[in-house]
Amino acid sequence: MNESPVILRFAKSYLVDGTVPAEQYSIVEKESLEKVGAIRFRLSNKDDILLYAGHIGYNVDQAHRGKRYAAHACLALKAIALQNGFIELIITCDPDNWPSRRTCEYIGAELIDIIDLPPDNDMYRDGERRKCRYQWRIG
Repeated sequence: MNESPVILRFAKSYLVDGTVPAEQYSIVEKESLEKVGAIRFRLSNKDDILLYAGHIGYNVDQAHRGKRYAAHACLALKAIALQNGFIELIITCDPDNWPSRRTCEYIGAELIDIIDLPPDNDMYRDGERRKCRYQWRIG
């Protein structure tokens, strides 16, 4: 893979649902230093969070999509995950989100299953019904 076109800038630490520590980074285009998106890293292996949300969540601003910024941000985040003792990560996405699925495949994550969301899940209440679960072995 070519040199990454992005750098990560730490944005904040917070707790997911008041229980799982997470960090958020801005995805910044290396040449222009323009913010193009964000990536979140949940520093936990709590099954109830990871089953549906995964360790990593990312978004790229509409104007910057199609340039593999999410994939390069994941690859940049790999070093942070390894420093925190992780050897594998879960990434989830909607089954019809083909750009995100291609991102997972590009970085070498493997689809492990597609699961139904339970009705009491926040994502279900937001209209989502299923999640693809990818496992990314990094260590």
